[in-house]
Amino acid sequence: MLSKTVCLAVLLMTAFAVSTPVFAQATGRIAGLVTDASSSQPLASAMVTVVGTNVGTLTGPDGRYMLTAVPFGSVTLRVQTIGYAPRTTAAITISDNTLREQNVKLEMQVVELSALNITGAVGKKGSVARALDVQRSASGIVNAISSEQMSRSPDGDAAAAMQRVSGATVTDGKYVSVRGLGERYTTTSLNGAKIPSPEPEKRIVPLDLFPAGLLESITTSKTFTPDQSGDFSGGQVNIKTRDFALARLVTFSSSFGLNDRVAGYSQYTAPRTGAEWLGFGGSGRALPVPLQAAGDFQQQLNASQYNALVGAFRNAWSVNERTGTGNYSLGGSVGGTDAVFGQAISYLGSLSYSYGEEVRHGEIRARALAGDAGTTLEVDRFAGSTGRSSVLWGGMANLSTLLGQSTRVYLNNTYNRSAENEARFESGVSENFGNIPLQINRLKYVERDVYSTQLGASHALTATQSVDWTGTLSGVSRNEPDRSEIVYAQQADPATGALLPSAWMSVNSEGAVRTFGRLDERALEAAANYKLSFGKAGTNGIKVGGLFRNTSRDAFNKAYSISSLTLPTTARELRPEEIFDGRFTSEGQGHFNVSPLGAGGTYTARENLGAVFGMLDFDLSTRLHLIAGARVEHSEVEVVSQGTVSTDTARTSPSFTDFLPSLALNAKLSESQSVRLSVSQTLSRPEYRELANLQYRDVIGGENVVGNPDLVRTLIRNADVRWEWYPRDGEIVSVALFGKQFQNPIERVYRATSGTSIATFVNADGARTLGVELELRKQLGSFWTALESMSAFTNVTLMDSKIDIAESASSATNSNRAMVGQAPYVVNAGLTYSPAESDISATALFNIVGRRITTAGELPLPDVYEQARAVLDLSVRAPLRRGMSVKFDARNLLDEEYELVQGSVVREKYRTGRSFSFGVTWTR
Repeated sequence: MLSKTVCLAVLLMTAFAVSTPVFAQATGRIAGLVTDASSSQPLASAMVTVVGTNVGTLTGPDGRYMLTAVPFGSVTLRVQTIGYAPRTTAAITISDNTLREQNVKLEMQVVELSALNITGAVGKKGSVARALDVQRSASGIVNAISSEQMSRSPDGDAAAAMQRVSGATVTDGKYVSVRGLGERYTTTSLNGAKIPSPEPEKRIVPLDLFPAGLLESITTSKTFTPDQSGDFSGGQVNIKTRDFALARLVTFSSSFGLNDRVAGYSQYTAPRTGAEWLGFGGSGRALPVPLQAAGDFQQQLNASQYNALVGAFRNAWSVNERTGTGNYSLGGSVGGTDAVFGQAISYLGSLSYSYGEEVRHGEIRARALAGDAGTTLEVDRFAGSTGRSSVLWGGMANLSTLLGQSTRVYLNNTYNRSAENEARFESGVSENFGNIPLQINRLKYVERDVYSTQLGASHALTATQSVDWTGTLSGVSRNEPDRSEIVYAQQADPATGALLPSAWMSVNSEGAVRTFGRLDERALEAAANYKLSFGKAGTNGIKVGGLFRNTSRDAFNKAYSISSLTLPTTARELRPEEIFDGRFTSEGQGHFNVSPLGAGGTYTARENLGAVFGMLDFDLSTRLHLIAGARVEHSEVEVVSQGTVSTDTARTSPSFTDFLPSLALNAKLSESQSVRLSVSQTLSRPEYRELANLQYRDVIGGENVVGNPDLVRTLIRNADVRWEWYPRDGEIVSVALFGKQFQNPIERVYRATSGTSIATFVNADGARTLGVELELRKQLGSFWTALESMSAFTNVTLMDSKIDIAESASSATNSNRAMVGQAPYVVNAGLTYSPAESDISATALFNIVGRRITTAGELPLPDVYEQARAVLDLSVRAPLRRGMSVKFDARNLLDEEYELVQGSVVREKYRTGRSFSFGVTWTR
């Protein structure tokens, strides 16, 4: 909690500090970025001088420079460094202390050339061309999304933006998987440091926690190099927060929108308490003190004590109904570079806030039973609707400064928080309760947060040697306090057969359940790298480094059942809030019983991870470049779990040491074409929850899930080849082939049981996946000059996988199937209108993910599939005047059903509606 408080304080103080102007100096200032023209990589230790004066400086390790005391008048800059042709800028007029920005690209020098004059600047940060430069210059196969691309789409967070990445799929609007490999094979880092997940049963970070307005870029690495974490195989997603502006930049934005199935319609809502508008549910949702004192309920309680326990619960059970309203968001940022006591400080402070209302309209869920001749039969069918209100806000405060001419020090602070308040009402029948009509009220509130504080530095030791290091403190939490579920049943009159009024199903342990869950994880990471460049223009290099990360997680989940054998029928027919308002818990009454449910418990996890690596970048010839090396990772994990109604603990302590080699060969076919080949070995470790020997379950029709402390990590062999062609700036054509072979892949399977289904996790014998990726981004003006302002893009990924489940796993799942989560295809397409002479833009975006397995079926039942679902979005941007612009976004225009099927049975389906928003942005 202290770390979060410090992070928030830094955010607020920086936002205030940077909004206060610094006193002007007597002379002018020029700042900018010097980069390699072909790769857009920053050039350190380049000399920047004001022609005809003694004013000069060297660029820092990140290629940035700042000149102070620049004399008034018309000046030019000369930029030079070893291995590159020197350049002289066009004239720059200095008449006041306003910071002028001049970025420069240097061409690699093959023969001695005379100085060149330039008039342009490097591509705008966050541009499409800059994103493609990242892909083009990367050692491995990557895909990048820039802030400009995000600004031209209706994507409000990082998860939505990831839908545009070739081969990426997004589930539940949060969880990203790459190349259809499932969530466990994707890792997430923030500004290069891995961040933990706030989900109790997933290792992946929900990317909807990161507002798009705070992001500079999202880069997805699909091939492994030794300087990356070894625990990914599908993709490593690095979220980079916005970079510093050299000139003072202030931005404010706001938007308002609606959903066509929410606004103006009656919606289910949950009772509110505390500061939920900020994502803080308040103390009223906390686990009641009498429940904490009762502990494991090993002592016999009397009627008075049971009454006290019942009265301690928050008396909120029923969904409410009200008319849906609109969605809105606010955001603001200030950034720049100013001199503070003679020291140039770059800064960026930003805050954003959004509120939205969602619906699952026409919601249906059911279970499937095996019929004759391979058919499936529908049972336990429930129909209803879910209403949800959500809050997402976040902020960042980044600082950076250049010490001397060779050291750049930076401090990045990020805090994001979300909360979802959900109400669900459904009615149907359950086979376990004699197929009598049931009505279920569910109230669920979840708040999540993630924070990161990172201190780092880059040191240019010499013209060919550099060192960089980072220290990162990050953490996440997920709090699901006071989830409630209550079930009413409608019995038939024994005499007439007529249905009686619905009454609380009080005699069953699932009739009224309250659940309390919380997860807190904290990680401390330290990393350092040394790089030695050599050869012509420093294109060859040796890089070595190491990393240490300590992670600790504490999680608990406790569920309590309220039941009654003596409450009269007339009382059970009352509303839940009347049954539990105290009228039946007065002195002398003893109707209720409270007991903990076996599902759930607590567990703690501790992990120490150490890694060292070495890699070589080497030009085998003028057209052939080798990247080779290896990484060694040692992981020690301890997971201790304890059930809700047990005093016994289970402990597992897996330890692994892995050698992870990598070899890549990049062949330059021409100035615009290249071929990349890569082979490597990576791994995937079990998630802490999967190792905890605890059982979790939803009420009425929910699945039982239990961990497996005997799981081992998965080893994956990867092979990739990609041909790339960059016809001109902002364009790309590429074709990639990839294959992966898995040893001991972890799969979620069903145990072969005669009673209720129990899902668990096992190591399969092996698996393999093959795929092809196609990517095209093209300016349409090359076909017809009238289309000069239009560009189109598409990326298509086709995949095929097969799992080999071991018989020893005692699994009743189909072994002749694809891997869970493996989509056979992913298609993204878009069309953008953006005139060169204007800031107007309009973009249409299309996405579809193929039919994929979500859960392996329990034989003789088939697998559960999520059906293909097409999504069409539209975004329009237009400038007004004086720094103002407007935007219009339309999302999910097709509003196709989300649908899970198992054979002929629809396991789940619903629609979410179309969303429209209008916004205004002001920039100065």
